[in-house]
Order: sequence, then structure tokens, then C-alpha cells
Amino acid sequence: MHIIPSFALYFAAKVREEGYDPAEMPWRIALIGAEPHTEETRQRIEELLKLKAYNSYGLSEMNGPGVAFECTEQNGMHVWEDAYIAEIIDPATGEHVAEGEIGELVMTTLTREGMPIIRYRTRDLTRFMPGECACGRTCRRIDRIAGRADDMLIIKGVNIYPMQIEQALMSMPEVGQNYLIELIREGYMDQIKVKVEIKDEYFVEDMRALQGLQKRIASSLCNEILVTPRVELVMHDSIPKSPGKAVRVVDLRDKE
Repeated sequence: MHIIPSFALYFAAKVREEGYDPAEMPWRIALIGAEPHTEETRQRIEELLKLKAYNSYGLSEMNGPGVAFECTEQNGMHVWEDAYIAEIIDPATGEHVAEGEIGELVMTTLTREGMPIIRYRTRDLTRFMPGECACGRTCRRIDRIAGRADDMLIIKGVNIYPMQIEQALMSMPEVGQNYLIELIREGYMDQIKVKVEIKDEYFVEDMRALQGLQKRIASSLCNEILVTPRVELVMHDSIPKSPGKAVRVVDLRDKE
């Protein structure tokens, strides 16, 4: 299956709700992409659906989901260098970054005739993986997308990427498949609030019993993003799903 990571998690939950055993289903491979996701999310998809999940990268300006794919090593995505020239630059200066350093991916098409694109700035942040891949392929590899150059949040003077929050949340067994980052304003200060779905077996109506978990999640997030967020624990499947790519950040500062 070729599937968006956030929908893969939703799909896995529905499969179980319908009483099916994923281990007995015919699928064996998922190609996941179209939105940034962490290694923890990939591992959760593999565990829930009982398959191997391979990262993929594409964008509609190039060729849809057909720019780069992971091999069976699952260690970086091979760029189809017969069709594209890939560069990684400093988003601020436009200069090439050093090998292995994260920057903005820039793409040039080599085979498109009707609408060739030269040095297209994708806004996606990644890096070239150093060294050769154990699979034997020689096409260069890019790392998983770390976020977008225009996705960075600045809260209390700290630069924060949503992927940092996902990485911390998805490593906790009590956390469900969905979360939402809300940017709010308290007085004259910007604040970050994270709504976190909790698995049914851990969620209880008496919120006093969840205070320990709430503090643990807040502490884990603070260690990752260096800002202590407000954490709200909510029931499984209570955060509205978007019809396409997952909406992870909502700015409510101008609505308060």
C-alpha cells in the first residue's frame, strides 16, 4: 500500500476495531510519505500493521511520489538521479551546505520536456547521507524529511520544529495515534499547547489519575524542545481528522 503516515495509523486502529488481525492480512509492504514523520512513527506503523514500511519522497512539482525511495536497508532514500539533480542549500544564504549537514532540498528535472524545472526550492529540510548504501545502489541518499523551512515555530525565543514534538510523543507507549499543536497567547507571551490522544487502556475519566502521565509527557517534550508546553490529554479518536494530510499545528493567537 502507498499511504500517508498519519492515515496509516488511523487505518491500523480501524482494522483492529473491525476485528481483523493485521498479521493475517495480505499486505506486506507500505510506502509511506507525503508528510514528514519520525522513525518512531514508522516503527509504530510496522508494529500495528505487521508489515515493512519504507519511506518515500516526492512532490507534485516534480513527479508526485516518485523522487526518492528507501531500499530494504531502510537507511535513507535513494534519489532517482537519472531523472533529477538534487542539491542541499542553506535556506538563508542559498549556498551549498557541507556533506551530511541539514539544509533545504533543491531539485532540477532532467527528463521532463513539457515543463522542465530548474533549481526548484522545495522548502523541505533534509541532508545527504554520507557513505555508500549496503544495498549496493550508487544513487545518493537523502535522509528522512526533518520538516519544512517554513514550518519552524519560535516560542519564547526558541526554534521548534513539529517533528521534535512527534518524536517525543511517539516514543511513549501510552500515547495514541494523533496529536495537535496549538499556538496560544497567555497575556503578552506566546505559548505552545499540545493536545495528545491517549490509548483507551490508559485513559480514565478521573483526570487526577492522569496527572502523572501529563507531567511525564510535558517533561519529555521540554527535554526535546527546551520549552515547557501545556499538555492536554484527550480520549482516543477525539481530535478531528483532516481529509488529506494531517494538520499538526493550529495558530490560535489571533483568535484569543
